[in-house]
Amino acid sequence: MRVLIVEDETELAEMLADGLRAEGMVCDLAHDGARALELTAAVAYDVLVLDRDLPLLSGDAVCRALNTAGHPARILMLTAAGTLSDLVDGLGQGADDYMAKPFSYLELVARLRALGRRSPGTAAGATVLSRHGISLDTVRRTAERDGRPLKLTPRELGVLELLLAADGAPLATEELRDRLWDAALDPATTAVRVTVHSLRRKLGEPPLISHDAGFGYRL
Repeated sequence: MRVLIVEDETELAEMLADGLRAEGMVCDLAHDGARALELTAAVAYDVLVLDRDLPLLSGDAVCRALNTAGHPARILMLTAAGTLSDLVDGLGQGADDYMAKPFSYLELVARLRALGRRSPGTAAGATVLSRHGISLDTVRRTAERDGRPLKLTPRELGVLELLLAADGAPLATEELRDRLWDAALDPATTAVRVTVHSLRRKLGEPPLISHDAGFGYRL
């Protein structure tokens, strides 16, 4: 899942990004509303963590602009105010969920995962993806093959989740990179190929991941 954190409190934004990356999510940062619109125009994010009180362009204005443009990302709005009227107003701007500061980090992660499961390209309401004896629980972040638990890194889990969700269709290296690695990743890196190779090895025999030249990886 790819997340854009739009928060002008840089220390909080970096802390959230570090935590979410450890959860296997891909995180980019924007510290003002204008930069958020620049990034969302270039990157297909699954979820935005959007602060309402932002410089240059408010969170409300960003939310309205994304909804007007039909951007598919789900939006979790953050605010220092937590009254019922604030909640109603925030959702009225087009946000999908709303949390008041200070908030529980574990609750934030749970809500982001719930929003991610509702994003386009994800089977609605799906919490377990299965194919060819592989089963991946998208909530617990666990996977197994024919009942055997798989010890996968967060990145390997992300690759496996995308391959399972593709239901046999090929995924290009560029698509895996854009969905699972931060924007700062060098396009020339072999990180995707190395991760897929490691995942293929951990899945065991017979091999399940193939590579079709000119098309990409498929399960």
